[in-house]
Amino acid sequence: MIKIVGLEFFKIRRKKIWIMILLFLLVEMLWAFLSTSRSISSHSDHAVWESIIFSVSSMNGLFIPIISAIVVSRICDMEHKGVTWKMLVATNVDRRQLYAAKYICANSLLLFGILTQMLLMIVFGLVKGFPRDLPIELLIRFMAGTLLTTLAVTALQQWISLAIKNQTFSLCLGMLGGFIGMTAGLFPAAFRHIFIWAYYIDLSPVIYLYEESSGTYMVQSVGSGIVVITLLLTVLFYIAGNIHVTRQEI
Repeated sequence: MIKIVGLEFFKIRRKKIWIMILLFLLVEMLWAFLSTSRSISSHSDHAVWESIIFSVSSMNGLFIPIISAIVVSRICDMEHKGVTWKMLVATNVDRRQLYAAKYICANSLLLFGILTQMLLMIVFGLVKGFPRDLPIELLIRFMAGTLLTTLAVTALQQWISLAIKNQTFSLCLGMLGGFIGMTAGLFPAAFRHIFIWAYYIDLSPVIYLYEESSGTYMVQSVGSGIVVITLLLTVLFYIAGNIHVTRQEI
């Protein structure tokens, strides 16, 4: 299995996917930093670690679904364009292992992006001189919630990318997910829980409570129920996609 995962990384070595991830994240983080800086200039009490964590969490709902769609599509499209499925299967490699290797490869790259986000958030907070020590617990919860949601999103994206040769469908799904993730905070929780892309907000360790004049950042405790739902959706999307793709005629 390790060799198969290594082969996936070898096949994408010239695609510079990690550079694309960094460029997208650079745009997102600049947007988050500017938004948070403007908020701090208007309300000095917003100069706290919770502000940047919430800002990035909310913007992840827009950017990470699109990044995930592009990453997964780039990893899967080479098999469609190169017509290499038969060649790979002819080498006695189980298609389920190939499916798992692509999933691991995609999420490893996205984990690299999430860790980069955390590093930039820490730098921003230190430059702004946020009070209190570094909130290790909040950052870990941010990483865990973002990664957990991303695992479900990539499971769905990989299913579509491998089942349908035309990657336009996969990319459109990513853009639709980004739109839903961006607007998820405007809808009631019962409604937005239908869409996995909204979980970037729901699994965030920080929420923003709106008031008449300004608002307050609050640390929220994420219930075990939504974590279980996210895990179940991840397993459901992965197993359904694995069964569908491995049984397809090649």
